[in-house]
Amino acid sequence: MSIREIVEEKARKAKEAGREIATLSSEVKNRALLRMAELIEAQADKIKEVNQKDLEAGKEKGLSSALMDRLLLNDKRIDGMAEGLRQVAALPDPVGEVVKMWKRPNNLLIGKMRVPLGVVAIIYESRPNVTIDTVALCLKSGNAVLLRGGSEAIHSNRALVEIAREAAETSGVNKECIQFLDTPDRAAVGELLKRDDLIDLVVPRGGEGLIRFVAENSRIPVVFHYKGVCHTFVDRDADLDMAKSICFNAKVQRPGVCNAMETMLVDAPIAQRFLPEMAKMFKEAGVELRGCPRTLEILPDIKEATEEDWYEEYLDLILAIRVVDGMDEAIAHIHRYGSGHSEAIVTENYQRAMDFLRQTDSAAVYVNASTRFTDGFEFGLGAEMGISTQKLHCRGPMGLEDLTCCKYIIMGEGQIRE
Repeated sequence: MSIREIVEEKARKAKEAGREIATLSSEVKNRALLRMAELIEAQADKIKEVNQKDLEAGKEKGLSSALMDRLLLNDKRIDGMAEGLRQVAALPDPVGEVVKMWKRPNNLLIGKMRVPLGVVAIIYESRPNVTIDTVALCLKSGNAVLLRGGSEAIHSNRALVEIAREAAETSGVNKECIQFLDTPDRAAVGELLKRDDLIDLVVPRGGEGLIRFVAENSRIPVVFHYKGVCHTFVDRDADLDMAKSICFNAKVQRPGVCNAMETMLVDAPIAQRFLPEMAKMFKEAGVELRGCPRTLEILPDIKEATEEDWYEEYLDLILAIRVVDGMDEAIAHIHRYGSGHSEAIVTENYQRAMDFLRQTDSAAVYVNASTRFTDGFEFGLGAEMGISTQKLHCRGPMGLEDLTCCKYIIMGEGQIRE
C-alpha cells in the first residue's frame, strides 16, 4: 500500500470507531483505562526492554541529552503512566454534560451539551509516555485517536499501542478507535494533514520545526505551542530563601522540558543580595549563566547575554538573567520575549502578586511556585494532550474538557416559529 492509502485506511477506521465510542458509558471507558494500567504494570519489563532499543538507536544517532531524557521509560515513568490512567478513569466524564440551560419566552428549553470532537490526531517526537496519555484522554472523552510518533521511539510506541488496543478489546471497546501510524516515512505526516474529511483536530508535540510544519501545512484545525520560554520574576518583596528554592527547581529539576525556566528576572533593589548566592547554587549544579550588563556588574565571571538569548528555549542547563526596575519592566520583558507558556512571580506583596496575575498574558501564571507544575498530571487532569499557548479553543494543559465541544440541545412542546 502507498503512504496515502495507509493514512486513509487508518484514519477511516478511526472515524468509524469514533462514532461507536462517542456513546460508550463511563463504566465501559473506565474499565478499559484501568485494564490498560494493569497491563502496563504487568509488562513493565517488556516496555523497558523495547525502550532500550530506542535509547541505543538514539545514542547512535547522536540525539541531544534533552531528547534522550524525553525518550527514556524507567520504572518511575512507567508507574506514572499507570497512575495517569487511573487518575483519568477517576475524573468526571465530560461527555453528555449539560453546561448551561435556559428557557425562552416561548417555553423552548435550550441547552449546551458537551460532545466528543471525533477523531484526534497527535504528531509527536520522543516521549513515548505521550502515547498512553493521549489514548487515556481521547478514550475517556469519547474520541478516536490517530497516533503518529517519531521514528526515534518506534519500538516503545508500538509496544504501548499494542497494550492499549488489547486492553480496549478485552473491556468491550472497539480497539480500532486507537490507530498507530508507525511508518517512519515523513510523507505520512503530509498525507495525514490533508485528511480534514476524516480527522477533526491535530495536536503536534515536539520541536519548533515540527510544530511550524504542521501549523503551516494542515487543512485540519491545529492546537499547538511553539516553545516554552518561561520566566521567573524575583520581586523586591520576595522571601529570598523561597526565591532561591523556586528558581533552582524551575531551572535544574528537569531542564529539557517546556515548563523549565529559561530566563530569570531580578528586581534591582534585591539583585546585589540575591544574585551571588543564587549564582553559586546554579554553578554547583552545572548551569551556564548569561546575564545583562547590570547582571554582569554583580556577576562579572558569567557570559554576557545577547538579544537572541532572551528569545531562547534552551532545554538545557543554561539560564539567561536580567536585572529589571520593578514589576512593570519584568512584565514588559515577558510580553516582548516570552512564548505565552508559564511565568512566575516570587513576592510577599499581595497587591503586586494580584497585579502580576492579571497583567501577565500567558497560559499559566504563578505566585510563589515553580513553573515546573505546568503539566496536566500536576494540575489534576490525569494527563494532557499538550500545553496550548493559543487562545482558541483551549489554553494551557489540554485535558478532557478541551477534547470536547458543545452542541445545542432544544426541547419543545410543539412550538413553531411564527
